[in-house]
Amino acid sequence: MSKKKETGKGIENVEQTLTKTEQFLEQNYKPLLYTLIGVVAVVGIFWLLKMYTGKKNDEAESQMFMAEQYFSQDSLKLALNGDGNNLGFIDISDQYKMTKSGKLANFYAGACLVHLGQFEEAINYLKKYTLKDEVLAPEARGLIGDANIEMGNTDEGIKYYLEAADMADNSFHTPIYLMKAGMIYESTGKFAEALQLYEKIQDKYSESTEGRSIDKYIARVKMHID
Repeated sequence: MSKKKETGKGIENVEQTLTKTEQFLEQNYKPLLYTLIGVVAVVGIFWLLKMYTGKKNDEAESQMFMAEQYFSQDSLKLALNGDGNNLGFIDISDQYKMTKSGKLANFYAGACLVHLGQFEEAINYLKKYTLKDEVLAPEARGLIGDANIEMGNTDEGIKYYLEAADMADNSFHTPIYLMKAGMIYESTGKFAEALQLYEKIQDKYSESTEGRSIDKYIARVKMHID
């Protein structure tokens, strides 16, 4: 008898649970339906966006190929503005801004503009380059430094050189940017600041190209300090 009673209670509890579930579903049918539709819509939009971005990036890469060829040949105006059949870096950065290639085009556009002497415009493009590439990211900061120096903004130029040096953090690029900043300090009479950077090259990057000739720079600025 006890087993039958327990079985009966079990069935009764299940029935009560099912009834409560049915009541909950009836009461919350529309909110649950809208939530489900919302989730499906978000997932669908995500995949559509991913497919669209992938397609656009493929297009951008094909456009970038010719622009990069012109860049490697120092045909900077064609690289920048296109040749009538292929887009240049400026149009690629504008039309494909959400893609990796579009973001990379900002760097190339900035580099071209620095070499063409259009420094303010170059800075605008270089600041829009946000990819965390170990080589190009610090190089972009260094080019901003170059552009500022060319415009006579020495403090800004030094700031970006030092940012580039920290960002690069390697024995090839870092001493280059430290050297650039040191030489600007020296040219503006800030010999103690120049000495600090020259000695950093001597201590940490003595095997670099800059490090092998740094002694004469250190000796020269010390003459002004002593």
